[in-house]
Amino acid sequence: MEAVPARARAYVACVAVAALLCLLPLPSVRTSWWELALLAALSAGCERAAARWRFAGTFHPVLLAGVFLLPPPAAALVALPGALLSPVERRPRGLRRLWRAAQLAVSVWAAARVHWAMGGRDAVVASDFPYALAPAGVAVLVLCLVLSMLDGGILVLAERMPARRAWHGLFLRSLGPVAVHGLAGLMMAVLWRSPYGPVAALLVLLPMYVSWWVFAQYHRERAAHQATIRALVQAVDIKDEYTRGHSERVGQASMMIARELGMDDDRTEVLRFAGILHDVGKLGVPTRLLRKDGPLTPEERRVIELHPEYGHEMVRGISFLGEARAAVLHHHERLDGSGYPYGLMGGQIPESARVVAVADAFDAMTSTRSYRRARPVGAALEELEKCAGSQFDPRMVTALARALARHGWHPAVTADETDGTGVPHPRPTVAGRHGVRR
Repeated sequence: MEAVPARARAYVACVAVAALLCLLPLPSVRTSWWELALLAALSAGCERAAARWRFAGTFHPVLLAGVFLLPPPAAALVALPGALLSPVERRPRGLRRLWRAAQLAVSVWAAARVHWAMGGRDAVVASDFPYALAPAGVAVLVLCLVLSMLDGGILVLAERMPARRAWHGLFLRSLGPVAVHGLAGLMMAVLWRSPYGPVAALLVLLPMYVSWWVFAQYHRERAAHQATIRALVQAVDIKDEYTRGHSERVGQASMMIARELGMDDDRTEVLRFAGILHDVGKLGVPTRLLRKDGPLTPEERRVIELHPEYGHEMVRGISFLGEARAAVLHHHERLDGSGYPYGLMGGQIPESARVVAVADAFDAMTSTRSYRRARPVGAALEELEKCAGSQFDPRMVTALARALARHGWHPAVTADETDGTGVPHPRPTVAGRHGVRR
């Protein structure tokens, strides 16, 4: 977003004006200015520390403590120093800082206004539990709602994202973390007004910061996992250019099957990894065989059929892949025992491998090759159904058919696969097992 569209700049300006209107009554508001200054300094310090340690997102407990302790205009002011002083990596930095400050100010003001109207401040001062929980909970909901609405608007105007996609899931994704931060903010506010004072309230931040650090470490580890997989797939694509993009599409189809079977999110993610990495063993196959134009000799075919074992050797030490490692090894097994590398039958074949086998065959049939055009999705499904029970698990075939009926097939196409007109480049042929060329 180096060049920000004029309509997005106008949107930011409107939100900034709304933030100024929220702050306008501040001179006439009766509040403790030292409390406001301390909370603003705490918020700014937390944001600076988060940026330095590369944490993701905004640290909301201090902002929400301000919501529960201060009048709405004062609570909105607490958000400004941290948003304006925090570092911004992407240009235009000034506009991004202004946007973040205005967005937080408006959202915090709305949450504080609702909390104040529901009598939440009096409940906090009196430590009136459980009554204090209801206004605090509604304030958290309002904060998430306003943040999501404003975020969706900037995505539509600045990134030109379709409106339905821009707002889809924003509120629900933010609600969980902000709700946890809301409990911490409420604890801070109650302790702040207690005989123990602000010092006791500050102690609430320590476990919250530790938990936030752990959460950030999890996301860093997840990013490292993704980078590892991406590097392996890129290496395969470079070596076997005939099927570039195939791995990502098999990962997508595997994920669709897993979701249709009702698998949880963690297992679905592992099966996506399995689909993406199923051909990583081709790195151990001589390039001349992968790029050979003519038919393979029986000896050459046996060499290529070693790629599942090569792949398993490569990934078996990567613990986060879990059952994806078995899928890499067994995705060419067939239910009737005629597959490779071990000729497993039926239930002997791991479920993850049976998922990837169907996804792999489906993409092979629906992708254009130099020796044939892509089959329509319906024709590919008919072929899978014919082979269900002998080559493929019928459950997986049925799950893929249901998923495609519900969502369609919209695989991501990499830039390398097209010539700029959207037409895939023709590629040389590779002979596969039993006459199937992939």
